[in-house]
Amino acid sequence: MTMLQQLFWGSGFLCLCLVIETVVLVFCADALRRYAKRFGLLTTPMRRGGFLLIAIGYILFCHTLQVWIWAASFVWMGAIGDWNTAAYFSIVTYTTLGYGDIVLGNASRIFGAFVSINGLLGFGISTAFLVGSMSDFFKSSKDVEQRR
Repeated sequence: MTMLQQLFWGSGFLCLCLVIETVVLVFCADALRRYAKRFGLLTTPMRRGGFLLIAIGYILFCHTLQVWIWAASFVWMGAIGDWNTAAYFSIVTYTTLGYGDIVLGNASRIFGAFVSINGLLGFGISTAFLVGSMSDFFKSSKDVEQRR
């Protein structure tokens, strides 16, 4: 791929993944609202744990889905020949761990860098969502405890 093609496709997959992350987190917020309505005030450790597990489950699903999208893109574009290597490279790059044992050729290096950009943004968005959800949750729990 030329540099412009790498920039085009990398930006496209990055946008796709961020849209998916947004949609998944909107569904997660909805699920958390339903959970809070169903179980009332989240005052017991089990209810708090359930709330946290739901949020973490959605976030893990979202990140796993994005890693597989990137792995598929590497296989589809011919940058990496097999699924095992593509998945491994995507995970290592998405998490910005970057072992360096798999190096892309000149025709896809720029494209590969978009995976780490996606990981940085994705983890930042997920962390902000989790902190926001938990702070709202703890604020409402604290209000209940103060009324007692």
